[in-house]
This record gives sequence, structure tokens and C-alpha cells, in this order.
Amino acid sequence: MAFQISSALLDACVLSVLSRSDVYGYELTQRIMTVVSVSESTLYPVLRRLQKDALVTTYDMPFNGRNRRYYSITAEGRDKLYEYRKDWEQYKQNIDNILGGYLYD
Repeated sequence: MAFQISSALLDACVLSVLSRSDVYGYELTQRIMTVVSVSESTLYPVLRRLQKDALVTTYDMPFNGRNRRYYSITAEGRDKLYEYRKDWEQYKQNIDNILGGYLYD
């Protein structure tokens, strides 16, 4: 894709995935990477920042003799996701208006 993804939009994508269920780090990055062209090394700092901002929490679960770190959205994260979704709808409408030529019809 020719368009760069902003950090806010990437945050929104991560929070949206987590709003459906808790997910361990690798699975989360794989889900995001199916729709957005980013590297794993980009997503882990995003997760740390979201955790620092109290939008997600983590917990470890044993799996095949190792621990998997799971990420879970917080109430504050759900509130932020709601804001992101409202902002996205407005942004999407504005872009559709200009790229679709509706703005000047």
C-alpha cells in the first residue's frame, strides 16, 4: 500500500483487535500484519506505549513449557478506542469526499 499508517491509527488497530479478545504478542502482530504493512519490531513498542498509557495490560500464561505474554484492553483502552472510531469515521468521510470528488461537485 502506498499510504503510511500513523501511530494513532496503528494504536486504534491494536486496540480494536484486543477489544474482541485477549491475544498473545505474536498472534496480535500477525493479525495486524495481515491488513497493515508494518514489522513486528514496530508493533512491540506500540504495545509497550499502550501499556504505559494504561490502555492495555499484560499477563503471562504457560504454553508448551514457556510463557506467552497476553495483552488485554482496559476500560481506558475501550474509551480511547471509542474516540478513535469516532475520529476515524470523520477522517474517512473527509478523505472520501476529496478523493471521490464529492467535495467539489
